[in-house]
Amino acid sequence: MAKSLQISATQQQAQDLRFMEMALCEAREAEKLGEVPIGAVLVHGERVIGRGHNRRETSNDPTTHAEMIAIREAAAALDSWRLLDTTLYVTLEPCVMCMGAVILARIPRLVFACRDPRAGAVGSIYDFSSDMRFNHRVTVSEGILEQECSALLSGFFRRLREEKRKEKGQD
Repeated sequence: MAKSLQISATQQQAQDLRFMEMALCEAREAEKLGEVPIGAVLVHGERVIGRGHNRRETSNDPTTHAEMIAIREAAAALDSWRLLDTTLYVTLEPCVMCMGAVILARIPRLVFACRDPRAGAVGSIYDFSSDMRFNHRVTVSEGILEQECSALLSGFFRRLREEKRKEKGQD
Protein backbone atom coordinates (compact mmCIF):
# COMPACT_ATOMS: atom_id res chain seq x y z
CA MET A 1 0.00 0.00 0.00
CA ALA A 2 1.45 3.41 -0.99
CA LYS A 3 2.11 5.85 1.80
CA SER A 4 0.07 9.03 1.39
CA LEU A 5 1.97 12.29 1.09
CA GLN A 6 -1.08 14.20 2.28
CA ILE A 7 -1.27 15.16 5.93
CA SER A 8 -4.45 15.63 7.92
CA ALA A 9 -5.81 19.06 8.82
CA THR A 10 -4.87 18.43 12.46
CA GLN A 11 -1.31 17.51 11.49
CA GLN A 12 -1.13 20.59 9.25
CA GLN A 13 -2.27 22.85 12.10
CA ALA A 14 0.33 21.34 14.44
CA GLN A 15 3.04 21.77 11.80
CA ASP A 16 1.96 25.36 11.10
CA LEU A 17 2.08 26.18 14.80
CA ARG A 18 5.53 24.62 15.24
CA PHE A 19 7.08 26.49 12.31
CA MET A 20 5.36 29.79 13.19
CA GLU A 21 6.86 29.49 16.67
CA MET A 22 10.26 29.27 14.97
CA ALA A 23 9.45 32.37 12.92
CA LEU A 24 8.44 34.15 16.14
CA CYS A 25 11.84 33.23 17.65
CA GLU A 26 13.46 34.84 14.59
CA ALA A 27 11.34 37.96 15.15
CA ARG A 28 12.59 38.16 18.74
CA GLU A 29 16.17 37.99 17.44
CA ALA A 30 15.42 40.99 15.22
CA GLU A 31 14.04 42.88 18.21
CA LYS A 32 17.26 42.24 20.18
CA LEU A 33 19.11 44.03 17.36
CA GLY A 34 16.73 46.98 17.45
CA GLU A 35 15.13 45.83 14.20
CA VAL A 36 11.40 45.67 13.54
CA PRO A 37 10.56 42.23 14.99
CA ILE A 38 9.61 40.20 11.95
CA GLY A 39 10.78 36.64 11.43
CA ALA A 40 10.48 34.04 8.69
CA VAL A 41 11.11 30.33 8.27
CA LEU A 42 11.01 28.49 4.94
CA VAL A 43 10.25 24.78 5.10
CA HIS A 44 10.66 21.94 2.58
CA GLY A 45 8.75 18.90 3.78
CA GLU A 46 9.40 19.08 7.49
CA ARG A 47 12.92 20.49 7.19
CA VAL A 48 13.78 24.15 7.69
CA ILE A 49 15.87 25.23 4.70
CA GLY A 50 15.87 28.96 5.29
CA ARG A 51 15.30 31.36 8.14
CA GLY A 52 15.67 35.05 8.64
CA HIS A 53 14.76 38.12 10.60
CA ASN A 54 14.71 41.76 9.62
CA ARG A 55 18.16 43.32 9.26
CA ARG A 56 17.47 46.58 7.39
CA GLU A 57 18.83 48.82 10.14
CA THR A 58 21.94 46.74 10.87
CA SER A 59 22.76 46.02 7.22
CA ASN A 60 21.67 49.36 5.76
CA ASP A 61 20.11 47.29 2.99
CA PRO A 62 16.41 47.85 2.27
CA THR A 63 16.05 44.33 0.84
CA THR A 64 17.06 42.48 4.00
CA HIS A 65 13.54 41.69 5.12
CA ALA A 66 13.06 38.43 7.02
CA GLU A 67 11.38 36.76 4.03
CA MET A 68 14.12 37.76 1.58
CA ILE A 69 16.83 36.36 3.83
CA ALA A 70 14.93 33.09 4.30
CA ILE A 71 14.31 32.80 0.54
CA ARG A 72 18.00 33.37 -0.26
CA GLU A 73 19.04 30.72 2.29
CA ALA A 74 16.49 28.25 0.96
CA ALA A 75 17.57 28.74 -2.65
CA ALA A 76 21.16 28.07 -1.62
CA ALA A 77 20.11 24.98 0.38
CA LEU A 78 18.19 23.52 -2.56
CA ASP A 79 20.67 24.84 -5.13
CA SER A 80 17.71 26.17 -7.10
CA TRP A 81 15.77 29.39 -7.43
CA ARG A 82 12.58 27.33 -7.76
CA LEU A 83 11.41 26.68 -4.22
CA LEU A 84 8.77 24.13 -5.16
CA ASP A 85 7.04 22.09 -2.45
CA THR A 86 7.88 24.64 0.24
CA THR A 87 5.99 26.73 2.76
CA LEU A 88 7.04 30.16 3.99
CA TYR A 89 6.06 31.07 7.56
CA VAL A 90 6.27 34.76 8.45
CA THR A 91 5.10 36.72 11.47
CA LEU A 92 3.71 39.65 9.44
CA GLU A 93 1.90 39.82 6.11
CA PRO A 94 4.56 40.24 3.41
CA CYS A 95 5.09 43.51 1.57
CA VAL A 96 5.10 43.98 -2.21
CA MET A 97 8.83 43.18 -2.53
CA CYS A 98 8.58 40.02 -0.47
CA MET A 99 5.42 38.77 -2.17
CA GLY A 100 7.10 39.41 -5.50
CA ALA A 101 9.98 37.21 -4.38
CA VAL A 102 7.55 34.52 -3.14
CA ILE A 103 5.90 34.47 -6.57
CA LEU A 104 9.18 34.51 -8.49
CA ALA A 105 10.57 31.68 -6.33
CA ARG A 106 7.41 29.63 -7.01
CA ILE A 107 6.72 29.14 -3.31
CA PRO A 108 3.33 27.41 -3.31
CA ARG A 109 2.21 28.12 0.26
CA LEU A 110 2.46 31.08 2.62
CA VAL A 111 1.45 31.16 6.27
CA PHE A 112 1.51 34.50 8.08
CA ALA A 113 0.49 35.54 11.57
CA CYS A 114 -0.95 39.05 11.36
CA ARG A 115 -1.92 41.58 8.73
CA ASP A 116 0.05 44.68 7.80
CA PRO A 117 -2.55 47.37 7.03
CA ARG A 118 0.12 49.81 5.83
CA ALA A 119 2.16 47.66 3.44
CA GLY A 120 0.61 44.20 3.17
CA ALA A 121 0.49 42.60 -0.26
CA VAL A 122 -1.66 39.57 0.63
CA GLY A 123 -4.96 41.37 0.93
CA SER A 124 -4.39 44.45 3.07
CA ILE A 125 -3.35 46.86 0.29
CA TYR A 126 -2.78 44.52 -2.64
CA ASP A 127 -3.35 40.81 -3.09
CA PHE A 128 -0.49 39.39 -5.10
CA SER A 129 -1.21 35.85 -3.89
CA SER A 130 -4.21 35.33 -6.15
CA ASP A 131 -3.66 37.91 -8.89
CA MET A 132 -4.48 36.07 -12.12
CA ARG A 133 -2.04 38.24 -14.09
CA PHE A 134 0.90 36.42 -12.47
CA ASN A 135 1.95 33.00 -13.71
CA HIS A 136 2.02 31.62 -10.15
CA ARG A 137 -0.54 31.66 -7.36
CA VAL A 138 0.14 31.17 -3.68
CA THR A 139 -2.10 29.35 -1.22
CA VAL A 140 -2.37 31.47 1.93
CA SER A 141 -3.20 30.72 5.55
CA GLU A 142 -3.24 33.43 8.17
CA GLY A 143 -3.79 33.94 11.87
CA ILE A 144 -1.36 31.36 13.32
CA LEU A 145 0.02 32.98 16.53
CA GLU A 146 -1.61 36.24 15.43
CA GLN A 147 -1.98 37.68 18.94
CA GLU A 148 1.60 36.91 19.96
CA CYS A 149 3.10 38.35 16.79
CA SER A 150 0.86 41.40 16.88
CA ALA A 151 1.72 42.05 20.54
CA LEU A 152 5.45 41.81 19.79
CA LEU A 153 5.14 44.38 16.99
CA SER A 154 2.87 46.70 18.99
CA GLY A 155 5.19 46.61 21.99
CA PHE A 156 8.21 47.35 19.80
CA PHE A 157 6.60 50.39 18.18
CA ARG A 158 5.22 51.64 21.51
CA ARG A 159 8.74 51.57 23.02
CA LEU A 160 10.14 53.27 19.93
CA ARG A 161 7.62 56.11 20.22
CA GLU A 162 8.35 56.48 23.96
CA GLU A 163 12.10 56.68 23.27
CA LYS A 164 11.55 59.37 20.64
CA ARG A 165 9.37 61.38 23.05
CA LYS A 166 12.07 61.16 25.72
CA GLU A 167 14.72 62.29 23.23
CA LYS A 168 12.59 65.34 22.46
CA GLY A 169 12.09 65.99 26.17
CA GLN A 170 8.37 65.28 26.07
CA ASP A 171 8.21 62.86 29.00
